[in-house]
Amino acid sequence: MNHEFFEIISRVEFESLLESFPAVDTVRVSIADAFGMVLGEDIISPEDLPPANRSCMDGYALNARDAFGATEGNPAYLECSATLKVDENPEFELQPGECAAIPTGGTLPDGADAVVMVEHTQDLGSGTIEIRKSSAPGEHTMLKGEDVAKGNIIFQAGHKVRFQDVGLLAALGIKEVFIHRKPRVGIISTGDELVEIDSPQKIGTIRDVNSHTLRCLVNGSGAEAVNYGIVRDELDKLESTLEKAIAENDLVLLSGGSSVGMRDLTVQAIESMQDSAILAHGVAISPGKPTILGRAGNKPVLGLPGQVTSVQVVMLALVVPFIRRLMGQKNAFSGTDRMLVQAELGRNTVSKPGREDYVRMKLTYRDGELPLAEPIYGKSGLLKTMIQADGLMIIPADTEGFYAGNMVNIWKI
Repeated sequence: MNHEFFEIISRVEFESLLESFPAVDTVRVSIADAFGMVLGEDIISPEDLPPANRSCMDGYALNARDAFGATEGNPAYLECSATLKVDENPEFELQPGECAAIPTGGTLPDGADAVVMVEHTQDLGSGTIEIRKSSAPGEHTMLKGEDVAKGNIIFQAGHKVRFQDVGLLAALGIKEVFIHRKPRVGIISTGDELVEIDSPQKIGTIRDVNSHTLRCLVNGSGAEAVNYGIVRDELDKLESTLEKAIAENDLVLLSGGSSVGMRDLTVQAIESMQDSAILAHGVAISPGKPTILGRAGNKPVLGLPGQVTSVQVVMLALVVPFIRRLMGQKNAFSGTDRMLVQAELGRNTVSKPGREDYVRMKLTYRDGELPLAEPIYGKSGLLKTMIQADGLMIIPADTEGFYAGNMVNIWKI
């Protein structure tokens, strides 16, 4: 195959290829360990929550019609038939004209459909309670199954577990759930010019930046990063390292060696693997055009640009969502996980039609106004454009840019 003429595809087409890979398998874990992970099964409520009608306030349980129209100047008078405990299951029914003292969380007796707060009552002695405020049916109560009804699906497979979800699972007595395990992501840095970060600076060498930033992004996405170090531009060494990484991981990332050139061996290394194929070589985004997608068996292998800014943008735009997809998250490529800030564009920003531009942006916050967004330009080999950026502005492939004064969405990074 002549890879020099391999068709460059759109981001959407690239994402479609990524979505063809299956999610990793599921494991059963405690609900505390499920936080931040993705459910591998539907969760069905085993019971009603709450299990009975409950009071939300300290006060008196009553039938709302018995205190209809009650006010400070025209109170209603009811007879208190019981004083309930919070853990008591009342086995009686309120009769017309009766009420029962009830604490917060207490179970309402039959015949009661509301609670009047104790602040709006007066105990007159001999069991007579003065009600100085009317209550509507259901007021200051939680009804049986109002939070969750027994048999309802509360979370679907593919849902990312949040802290509030863990609280609901605990309230329902669910101790363990099936989640997609953390994918293992192998990271390989390639290039004769690369040296370890503790090496002295020397002309002709570059410290390995990408393996460290990739590890942060992989771990931050919920996966487990495994670093395979620096591999020189020698095909046999790259092949042996790649083979080992594929065997031990669910996804392999190679940084460097993704552009066309005599020293770029990523494509050859991927194609040398058993049951392998190159699915895409080039995606219409900037920076990040020379990104490669291959497969070895059913495992994805991504060849990422070597330039430090390019690889970080590709990770944010494509790889982090893909990792979440491997973890079972639905609509991982929808962008709903992104934190967007609306801002006013400070200057005209142009883009070349046919590619999706990820422009690094600086935000300046102004009192009483939307923040001002200014583009940060620079070569993809410079770190400072990402260091100085507060976020990214995405210019679609069918757009030539935006004018100063336009309202734009900035993806905070």
